Amino acid sequence: MQLLNFKDEPRENSSEQAPCQFGRRQLARDEAMLQWADQIVEDDEATVIDTESLRMWQFDRPTVVLGRSSKINEEVNRAWCEEQRIEVLRRCTGGASVVGGPGCWMYSVVLRLLDETSIRKIDVAHDHVMQRVLAAVQCQLPAAERKGICDLTFENRKFSGNSLRVARHHLLYHGTILIGSDLDLIDSCLDFAPRQPEYRQQRRHREFIGNIEIDVTRLISDLAVQFGASQMPGATAVESIEEHADELLRTRYGTSDWHTRR
Repeated sequence: MQLLNFKDEPRENSSEQAPCQFGRRQLARDEAMLQWADQIVEDDEATVIDTESLRMWQFDRPTVVLGRSSKINEEVNRAWCEEQRIEVLRRCTGGASVVGGPGCWMYSVVLRLLDETSIRKIDVAHDHVMQRVLAAVQCQLPAAERKGICDLTFENRKFSGNSLRVARHHLLYHGTILIGSDLDLIDSCLDFAPRQPEYRQQRRHREFIGNIEIDVTRLISDLAVQFGASQMPGATAVESIEEHADELLRTRYGTSDWHTRR
């Protein structure tokens, strides 16, 4: 597995000068990681190229991220976000809306769907990834737990939510880890969640979520160990993924139609 770390300067021949493009490119990169991996295997199923990848990142400013099928007017306090100039974007995976930004770390992992594995099944995929993310967190926070389908909690407060998308040869699994987030801002951005796990017990966002105190640098290292991400990517792989992200920005993430379509 490759451990990715993208440069965040505007790309050559791109129009990404506006600050808002940072978040859109980050979401495009996640889907681009999946597209690139699937294309490699589609072209040559016996390829020796390592198409699995892992990265951690965070938005540079508060940003609401809708799930692929989320309804913006049901999950988001849209008027308040517009007043505060908080952008509302949409990702390619399912699940409910989240609020990213400084202190909310995001991890993204792409895994190959080999015939001899069973992670093509959604419940098995959740188990496969969440066991590894939880184990990485527990290196610093042994009392962390998994609750619901794919939530991670500490002292009965959720600090990590996760979602996935399955393609032909790979799956993308990504999620949040709250380490220093503005919890009041999250509560203000989001309306009452339409789908709730039983353990939430109808709590508002502010009473349901919480930050954890762990070292991010060590977490990245522990995640890499859990997923076996020991290979640094070559320039060709990174550039190919960025080219996919360029196209996704042009056709999807750079357009308002995608983000506000529901």
